[in-house]
Amino acid sequence: MDLRIKDKRALVVGGGRGLGRCISLRLAEEGTNVAVLSRTEDEVASVVNEMGGVLRGHYSFSADLMLETSPERVFKKLTGEFGPPDIVVHNVGGTLGIRDPFSGIEDWRKVARLNLEIAIELNRLIIPGMQQRKWGRVVHVSSAAAVRGIASLPYVTAKAALNAYVRGMGCAVASDGVIVTAVMPGAILTEGGDWDTRLEENPESVKRFLEEKIAIKRFAKPEEISDIVVFLCSESASFCAGAIIPVDGGIL
Repeated sequence: MDLRIKDKRALVVGGGRGLGRCISLRLAEEGTNVAVLSRTEDEVASVVNEMGGVLRGHYSFSADLMLETSPERVFKKLTGEFGPPDIVVHNVGGTLGIRDPFSGIEDWRKVARLNLEIAIELNRLIIPGMQQRKWGRVVHVSSAAAVRGIASLPYVTAKAALNAYVRGMGCAVASDGVIVTAVMPGAILTEGGDWDTRLEENPESVKRFLEEKIAIKRFAKPEEISDIVVFLCSESASFCAGAIIPVDGGIL
């Protein structure tokens, strides 16, 4: 299937490893020029080299987006050295180890920054250019926990707010040809990821979780999520304004 995004410019935020790496590589397979952004320089350089490097139109850079000044600095560097993106995939998120529902407000703010604020700030800078060009795709990696409430409460709350933002922003810019969406993955097994660690520490508990909570009774492969994300980046997703799509294997 031709997704009709050849030669488009894509930014993958959190594209250095795991699901983000998989998304970056899939976009490159579609002929998209991909800018890979992550906090770890070695990881993004590795992904870009695997895609064929700068000679194939790809670009890597690292930044700590938790810093208040980072989104604007990243935007200026990106547009100056790579060009304004036609596609953005927001793949940063996590609990930061903050799981106590009575955590202090500063901990809640850290989780909100990682899972919500960074995307909002980058979109504020990038989407107006898409509106002017009358074409854009912005995909957010949310979480099935946003509607199931079975994870860290600060994380669940931030992802639920992200979903509300996606729905509202998706409706606000749809008439300009900019399609804003989200996917809500379930449990994904990636090397060095959270579930990989849990599997090593307590395999019986993980096995029970899969048997009792996931209809398909296994983890997702990164490719099973990245294919949906890349579809939402495509011309074929033109009627998906504000769509929030669960890809969770059937959470029970």
